Amino acid sequence: QIRLVESGGGSVQAGGSLRLSCTASGITRWTYISWFRQAPGKEREGVAAISITDTTYYAGSVKGRFTISQDNARNTVTVYLQMNSLKLEDTAMYYCAAGWTTARRWFLQHEYKYWGQGTQVTVSS
Repeated sequence: QIRLVESGGGSVQAGGSLRLSCTASGITRWTYISWFRQAPGKEREGVAAISITDTTYYAGSVKGRFTISQDNARNTVTVYLQMNSLKLEDTAMYYCAAGWTTARRWFLQHEYKYWGQGTQVTVSS
């Protein structure tokens, strides 16, 4: 059974840092694992993605501030999202997702079959 579990969310002041983790267990075939976020009243948006070959992609709003990385073990992948220089607008529920998508479509929610429950990130002034 494939399961994605996020952790590492919390409250931080603007300018601070957090590191999110997504542990994907039972997963043997995937091409991308990505982080999405959804702020209250807004659409869910793609934040960053990492391919099975370690290629990374970022939304323009986080490029240069966030870094996605992965550690692989047998049937378990842990994907990290290091978030630096956090801004008020980064406040959202953050979700990780795994699927079989392509570089041009990594930011599309419907490309992903497996989702975690989410972890809340709150940035305050």
